[in-house]
Amino acid sequence: MAVREFTPLYKWGFSLRAPKFLLPLLNNNLLSFGQDAIATETVPAPHLSLLEEGDTDIGPIIRKRSKSERNNAHNKPTLDDADDNHAQLREYLDRRSDYKCGYGSGSGSGGDRDGGCGGADDGDEKEKHTATQHSQHSTPLGPTQRPSSSTTTTQATQDTTASTNTITHIPPSQGKEGESVRTEGDFESVPDEEIIAMVTMRTIAPHQLEKKLGDAERAVRIRRKMLATQLRESEEGTTDNSSNSEDEIKGLPYTSYDYDAVLGRCCENVIGYVPIPVGVAGPLCINGKDHFVPMATTEGCLVASTQRGCKAISMCGGATVTITNDGMTRGPCIKLNSAKEAAEVQAWVEHPENLEQITRAFNSTSNFARLHGIKAAVAGRNIYLRFKCVTGDAMGMNMVSKGTEKALELLQSQFPQMQIVSLSGNYCTDKKPAAINWLEGRGKSVVAEAVISGDVIRRILHTDVDTIVRLNVDKNYIGSAMAGSIGGFNAHAANIVTAIFLATGQDPAQNVESSNCITIMEPTNEGKDLFISCTMPSIEVGTVGGGTHLAAQAACLDLLHVKGASARMPGSNAQQLARIVCATVLAGELSLMSALAAGHLTRSHISLNRAKTTQK
Repeated sequence: MAVREFTPLYKWGFSLRAPKFLLPLLNNNLLSFGQDAIATETVPAPHLSLLEEGDTDIGPIIRKRSKSERNNAHNKPTLDDADDNHAQLREYLDRRSDYKCGYGSGSGSGGDRDGGCGGADDGDEKEKHTATQHSQHSTPLGPTQRPSSSTTTTQATQDTTASTNTITHIPPSQGKEGESVRTEGDFESVPDEEIIAMVTMRTIAPHQLEKKLGDAERAVRIRRKMLATQLRESEEGTTDNSSNSEDEIKGLPYTSYDYDAVLGRCCENVIGYVPIPVGVAGPLCINGKDHFVPMATTEGCLVASTQRGCKAISMCGGATVTITNDGMTRGPCIKLNSAKEAAEVQAWVEHPENLEQITRAFNSTSNFARLHGIKAAVAGRNIYLRFKCVTGDAMGMNMVSKGTEKALELLQSQFPQMQIVSLSGNYCTDKKPAAINWLEGRGKSVVAEAVISGDVIRRILHTDVDTIVRLNVDKNYIGSAMAGSIGGFNAHAANIVTAIFLATGQDPAQNVESSNCITIMEPTNEGKDLFISCTMPSIEVGTVGGGTHLAAQAACLDLLHVKGASARMPGSNAQQLARIVCATVLAGELSLMSALAAGHLTRSHISLNRAKTTQK
């Protein structure tokens, strides 16, 4: 059948949104909406995965036209052409016993076709209609029946209140009163192409594939196929023929991974995983015990440099690491009618008796969260309250948020006129540079220190005490001050923090505040040796929650002997992880500053970060 142009009804002036009228396509093809026209052609039966055996006389199947076909189309369609095409596809769908296509109604009278298809997002209530109700409100179009223009106009108006059109694949089993139903397990035998068609037609939401299919790896595979198709479509009409959409994602692995551990906890719309090399630095002696520190990184020389620092520190008796403060924070924004009222709220919150009430409400939400204090700040008629609490072995953002909500309920009962603008008012501050984290701390506040002998500095680090001390002043103090740095008085603390975070399942975005660090170097023992310390006021880590349960990340935590929650002393595992982070930063600072003092930085990076790779 020759290709001919077909224009949807809304181009004749009917008040229709395109998705309400146009039927979804079979065989994983898409409709063009808006001003794009639609072409039809006969598709051979072997290419239609949804056809029943021997069911080939279905007339034209709608497909997306190519750009050249749209450019070469000159003949304008008639309304009869539109009705013919619509009726032919309707005839085929009406003959199918295991499919229903309809315009799901929101009021019971809005649908003008039989069958109420889904298409609502997850959690939305779906209307259900019996066969009797359908016969009262709708009349299906027969093989030769076409609606008159007046009928079409009426139906078009009704369709504007209907749900999104879908074609739902229904199993042969029947539900109540003959209504077809599908359970999640029924999708096991459905081919991938049909599942893709259902996602395309919004019968299944892309993020629900794992739940619907019951096979997480298959869901990932299907999502990759869909992405490859979308990439191909986006490349149509371009002059660049060098790229292959399937090759673009072929290098991203997806097999042999425990996606059940990811579902509902770590990531959505999963298409694979990114393997990152993990190196180990150590042994690093921390408070008298040796530790081997896993570091996930793609920066050559980082692990080797940190290893050198670990060696120098351990040769001199190790590092001493102290936790000076512990508390995760959440800072909501509250709006009052005036600045005077905002000040009254501040005074009420800071009163000891009222603070005790707030503490009881806050602590009632968790077995581990314990409120340590509230810091209030007024700006105009806004007040910001920074709740700070310990959170056991969890990093604690969800825990402190839950307690804060409960405390705000109590506060609102005292001040009904107050408006909670946001649970997070950026007064926390989470994942952003902020002086309040640098000054007040957030998460674990840690200090690591060590004394490195002059002999080790000369033999292992190839520099001397005076040179490295002067460099630290000029670079980490004066240079950072000239840059207006907040918490950046160090050489590369973020390098070590991020590598450990990735290896142990922490939130990598929190390296922003967790990398706050000031590195101090001073001569000691009459100038013969070097005193070095790293002060880090806001290390945000946990050994439960987040990505800490994933197999590889849990193995790295196990390597550090801090996996999971501590049964003996809740919170001690997370604190020990913070100690390890700070001590490893100390090793990294010592090694890099020595390399800079000796002028070895560029040479070492060229040696370890520029090796030629073999092409496979």
